[in-house]
Amino acid sequence: MKQLSKLFAIAILGGSLVLSSCGASRTVKGGGIGAGAGAAVGAGVGAIAGGGRGAAIGAGIGAVLGGAAGAIIGNKMDKQAAELEQIEGAQVEKVNAGEAIKVTFESGILFATNSSTLNSASRASLDKFATSLQNNPDTDVKIYGHTDSTGSDAINNPLSQRRAESVYNYLVSKGVSGSRIVSQGFGSTQPVADNSTVAGRSENRRVEVYILPNAKMIQEAKEQAQ
Repeated sequence: MKQLSKLFAIAILGGSLVLSSCGASRTVKGGGIGAGAGAAVGAGVGAIAGGGRGAAIGAGIGAVLGGAAGAIIGNKMDKQAAELEQIEGAQVEKVNAGEAIKVTFESGILFATNSSTLNSASRASLDKFATSLQNNPDTDVKIYGHTDSTGSDAINNPLSQRRAESVYNYLVSKGVSGSRIVSQGFGSTQPVADNSTVAGRSENRRVEVYILPNAKMIQEAKEQAQ
C-alpha cells in the first residue's frame, strides 16, 4: 500500500509540474504533458515488473490527465489487445486500468531449456506480434526475461537477459523500431508460481512484454478529451 501511494504521488507531482508550465508553447507543453503521463504509466508498469504477481499498480493516465483521456487510450489498447489475443502462445492481460497491455510468452514456447535461441515454432507467433506492433506505432515496448530458480544467479541472470534480448532482436529484424523497445533480464527474482513444483517452474520461465502508450498517443488523447 505504501508503494502504491508513493507511485501515485510521483505521478500526480509529475503531471502537476507539467500542467503548471503556463509559459510554454502549445507544442512544447503538449509534449511535456505526454511525457509526464507516460512516466506515470511507466511507473505503474515498473511496479508490476518489479514485484511479480500481485504487485501494486501505479497511477495511470486517467489519474494525471483525467478519466476521459484514460478512457480514449484504454479503448485503443483494447483494440490492440484483441489483436494480440489471436496469437498462439501469447497470454494477454490489460493493466493500469486498461491503459497498458501485458503479454506473457512462456519460455518453453520461445526457447529450449537453458537456451536463448528462439525456436522455430515461436517465430510464427513473434511474426504476428511484430505485425501488431507495426500496426500500432504509437506505443513503447518493454521486454522482461525471467527464469525459474533452478541454477545459480550466475547462470539465470545472464540467461534471462539474453532471452529478453533475443525477443528484442527478432522484433527489430521484423521491422519494429528499436528506439521504442527496451529489454531487461530479472533472473529468478520475480517468480509468479511455486518453484518447488514442475508446473510452477514452468510458469516462472517466461518472457513478459509490456506495451505502453507513447507521448504521441497520450497527447492526442488529451486533445480529444478537451
